[in-house]
Amino acid sequence: MTQQKSNKAALYILMFNMFIAMGSIGIIIPVMPEYLRIFGAAGQVLGMLIATFALAQFVFSPIAGNLSDLYGRKNLIIFGLILTGLAQIGFGLSTDVWMLFLARFLGGLGSAFVAPPIMAFVADVTTYEERGKGMSMLGAAMSFGFMIGPGIGGFLAKVSLHFPFFMAGAAAILASILSYFLLPSTKPNTAQNRQKQDNLVKQMARSVHMPYFVMLIIMMVFSFGIANFQTTLSLFVTEKFNYSPGDIATILVVGGAFGVIVQMFIITPLFKRFGEMKVVLVNLFIASVAIFLILFVSGFTLILVVATIFSTATTLIRPAVNTLISKLAETEQGFAAGLNNAYMSLGNMIGPALAGFLFDWNMNSPYIFGAIILLACFFLALIWTLKKAPQLMHPDSH
Repeated sequence: MTQQKSNKAALYILMFNMFIAMGSIGIIIPVMPEYLRIFGAAGQVLGMLIATFALAQFVFSPIAGNLSDLYGRKNLIIFGLILTGLAQIGFGLSTDVWMLFLARFLGGLGSAFVAPPIMAFVADVTTYEERGKGMSMLGAAMSFGFMIGPGIGGFLAKVSLHFPFFMAGAAAILASILSYFLLPSTKPNTAQNRQKQDNLVKQMARSVHMPYFVMLIIMMVFSFGIANFQTTLSLFVTEKFNYSPGDIATILVVGGAFGVIVQMFIITPLFKRFGEMKVVLVNLFIASVAIFLILFVSGFTLILVVATIFSTATTLIRPAVNTLISKLAETEQGFAAGLNNAYMSLGNMIGPALAGFLFDWNMNSPYIFGAIILLACFFLALIWTLKKAPQLMHPDSH
């Protein structure tokens, strides 16, 4: 009973850390279009900045996942939070575009040392049967961070366009201090010692032979598709409807709020009744339709509804994929979480860079391309499941 209480306490601290990490990213979203104007930058630079963040995540996530298997999760999480905080403060202090890129790279590095160890930690403190619930609670913390972050960012921007970055940095450093005192240490997984020397190339090559490889591909393609939406939404509504940072924050907050409600109260019953794979398939299709519809709606209310539908669908996909990967990973939780984050980062790296170029060429094109990519991901997942893993269509078989 004492161990169960300890595990539950650890889960809550991990949720708080993920909330702070995601909130510190979300807090800057409504500010970015106006902030980049200080540097004479637009969609292309915004896309490349997000891609730079994702590049660092891609390179270092598998390393962080392996290190967490070897040396435990706690120290890596603390290091990642500190680096994330310093990177945010550095972004706010930047006086040239190259400094923005350096700060975003360091932020991605910090994030790489936060997300995989946290996901692996959740697997450590939950049973196989509770894994879906644990991942959905972690997903809710992520969504809540994204929900609260933009609202706070829009409010703090009234003080100064730089102020949200300083507050985001302070919050991440505060989370690292709390983790040092409150988060329990975990014992290294000695079974992973043979992977100590594996570099990124070897790990990516090894991932092809993993039973969850197609799940990794789905995560990459899915992340690539939604990055087109997330990267350019603030630019799109500013350019087309002249929305303010407050308007953008409202759209993101409402979408995030629905995501939190779904993950806290609805996603676990959905997993139990339909299984994670059906949740993935249905919501990939819904997301592809919603991202396309954003081009045809006008008026704040309709845009809010479509954006919320998209946000809710994507909110359901991520924890479902995370849960399937975690269940198939068995003893290699850190390794699998690192690969999962790396493939997600690969999609996040290519998607924003391409979306920025597409937006500067034609502001409608990122959404058309995003819809095509998500629909292709839906068919990939459906065909693979029916041919190779039909048991995943049943909730009682994993």
